[in-house]
Amino acid sequence: MPLSSLPAFFAEKLKNQYGEELAEHIFDGFCQGRKTTCRINRLKTTSEQIVSLLHSEGIPFTRCPWWEDAFLFDEGSEERLRALPAYESGMIYLQSLSSMLPPLFVEPRAGERILDMAAAPGGKTTQMASLSENKALITACEKNKIRAERLSYNVKKQGATRCSVLVQDGASLSPYMSFDKVLLDAPCSGSGTIAERAGKLQHLFSEKMLFACVKAQNALLEKAIELVKPGGEIVYSTCSILREENEAPVEKACRAGRVEVIPLDKSRFVGAQFLPTRIEGTMCVCPSAEYEGFFVSKLKKIK
Repeated sequence: MPLSSLPAFFAEKLKNQYGEELAEHIFDGFCQGRKTTCRINRLKTTSEQIVSLLHSEGIPFTRCPWWEDAFLFDEGSEERLRALPAYESGMIYLQSLSSMLPPLFVEPRAGERILDMAAAPGGKTTQMASLSENKALITACEKNKIRAERLSYNVKKQGATRCSVLVQDGASLSPYMSFDKVLLDAPCSGSGTIAERAGKLQHLFSEKMLFACVKAQNALLEKAIELVKPGGEIVYSTCSILREENEAPVEKACRAGRVEVIPLDKSRFVGAQFLPTRIEGTMCVCPSAEYEGFFVSKLKKIK
């Protein structure tokens, strides 16, 4: 993907934020075709059962080096995976490796009340249900009715029986609601997923769209802080690699004095490349054949 194929303002932002050399490396990551990846659903199967199934079906795979529930496949495998009864029954879920990160940092536990503020299509919601073995109480928000229907479908298909779907904008939730943890995978520009949108980029990616995303992100994060209990945790993530969507909202929240950053351990994610971030303890995954560009941070409410 040559630089000229990117909107000029976006290319300039990458160079200003990361420097010429690293911006070129990011461009190279956009050019690589992404591997198909999936995770198992612990509510319906085990890693061992899926390994046996894939062997029997003759579908080559590799195991994710940092999580036993995740699998990687060569190009062209997606159709074969979708044709499996295990896919139809919700035993496996197609999901990018990067998008599996936020629920792992939420660390959902039995009895916890967890809010997924922008949940559709439900990959992270159902991952949290799987991780908690259906013992966490999850509220999943989606303001778009059609997307909420898709969310409800996936929740049911995955067997996430302790998950409630709200067709509502997370930013307008009642202040009387209260949660132990909040996952805010915020609506964003998708600047880390450029390869998936090649050809439509000039129409979909604009400064106006980016401004609207930043406004929504700040409103949602402010609401997340309001709704989480003192001492509770917020995982804030985006599939963007731009500072104004990532570090900037987190810095603004920290300056207000109500939250502090809980440092994340990047060393556990063997094979992933990370971009520099302005806030120590946050992480931004570099786009590659295996990963989308993705930002993750974890905050604790201190008052």
